[in-house]
Amino acid sequence: MATQVNVQPGHGKAGRQPTRQFLDSLSGHDDPGMFGRMFPNLEPLAVDDAPLKELADAMKDANPGDAAGNNTKIPAGFTYLGQFVDHDITLDLTSLGDKEADPLAVENFRTPALDLDSVYGLGPDGSRQLYARNTGDADGKTPGPKLLTGKTISVDDVTITPRNDLPRNPEGFALIGDHRNDENLVVAQTHLAMLKFHNKVCDQLAASGVPAGEIFAQARQMVTWHYQWMVLHDFVERITEKGIVAKILDQGRRFYRFKRTPYMPVEFSVAAYRFGHSMVREVYSHNRKFTPGGGIPATLDLLFRFTGLSGGIIGDLAPDPVQPPLPIPVLSSNWIIDWRRYHEVLATNPPNVRLNPSRKVDPFLMPQLHDLPGGGGSLPFRNLKRGVMLGLPSGQDVARAMKIKNPLTSAEIAKGTDGAVAKKHGLHEHTPLWYYILKEAEQRGGGEKLGPVGATIVAEVFVGLVHGDHQSYLWLKGKNWKPTLPSKTPGDFTMADLLRFVGDISPIDGISTV
Repeated sequence: MATQVNVQPGHGKAGRQPTRQFLDSLSGHDDPGMFGRMFPNLEPLAVDDAPLKELADAMKDANPGDAAGNNTKIPAGFTYLGQFVDHDITLDLTSLGDKEADPLAVENFRTPALDLDSVYGLGPDGSRQLYARNTGDADGKTPGPKLLTGKTISVDDVTITPRNDLPRNPEGFALIGDHRNDENLVVAQTHLAMLKFHNKVCDQLAASGVPAGEIFAQARQMVTWHYQWMVLHDFVERITEKGIVAKILDQGRRFYRFKRTPYMPVEFSVAAYRFGHSMVREVYSHNRKFTPGGGIPATLDLLFRFTGLSGGIIGDLAPDPVQPPLPIPVLSSNWIIDWRRYHEVLATNPPNVRLNPSRKVDPFLMPQLHDLPGGGGSLPFRNLKRGVMLGLPSGQDVARAMKIKNPLTSAEIAKGTDGAVAKKHGLHEHTPLWYYILKEAEQRGGGEKLGPVGATIVAEVFVGLVHGDHQSYLWLKGKNWKPTLPSKTPGDFTMADLLRFVGDISPIDGISTV
């Protein structure tokens, strides 16, 4: 059976999408609804398709396997943590009736928030298909506080008994709060790690004597607050600069402002936050079975094939007996992730365990993203085109509005083969915002982090999304709250800390703790 692969990392569609008509109707920094502009008074940049297409074609990484293009400061797991976070803040659980009553998303909508609704759905009552049965219930007819996880099937010499796949329905669809998190294997395993994180916290609370009826609420709050801290201080500050979150909390948000309710700014969602597309690798060291030099390389294509949304996990529709590699009913045991290869779980990895770096944050995307399967076309062209369609201003206008002290010069934008194409069409002086932010990361951040425009937009939006959530730690406890779960550095909490706390570091190798 052939399997179609849908390689669109980071920005699958779910729920509403902004329209130019709605965005153009906004002014100022009132609460605009689900979408809005950070810079509503700036002129949109108009560029024809032909120059955009030529620029997009010049954004192809000519040497995607060259180590010179690696960003050793950011492990590759953050590429897919970024995708998980994107799905969390863009998940739309608004009812169909509310959408029909409020098509512009002005009042009846779910606020963008780092609240893990992609994991919890509507909770045990509203989304009971996501939850395990209550073992404390005599007849087992109610959901308990724990989230479901899914089994794998044993393949090759890898026999695994714990649950190391997403839970799935009889035809392979993932039973999770956001179907997009089954799009590729690394984001699926990241989602699974979050399920296990919640369950481990439930176990800890139960062991400490918390009454059964209070475990879910306490666990959700603890998990969500640690996740929010991790996103702000491990993810955001890793891609921007250390201390930027505290600086924004002290001095206030200058550009991402709202009166009461956060919104999703298109300068963030359509430009700044799409920096992650340039971080995608062509080949990964996934585990001891699938690794360059010691087995079969885990190509991006393969990471999409071993999923239920994009690939060949099809539940009961798979042949019986199973005939690996694909199609299969659930994830095969030989594809379970080895987290040591994606995050800095160990101080130093063993020589045979390669930590994947991300690719540099720069204007170059791997070739496969220029030719998406299924007629998806060029991802860089789609990004550039979408910016024009939604009326984004130029990078120069945004930099001026932000009073950036050292904005990119036209000569800097014109550097390189990509810059030469930009200059040919005058785009070195009036630059699409997404491309400007990638060029700024290359020229100002050395490809290791975002430059001042990109960093400010990303950091302010994430701080605002957390602060605008009235259940967040920033709202309920303030900026001086510190994580309480075990961590390498007390009072801090990173993705590596989360994975160490959960255990199951590399189930394929029988490694649970480090």
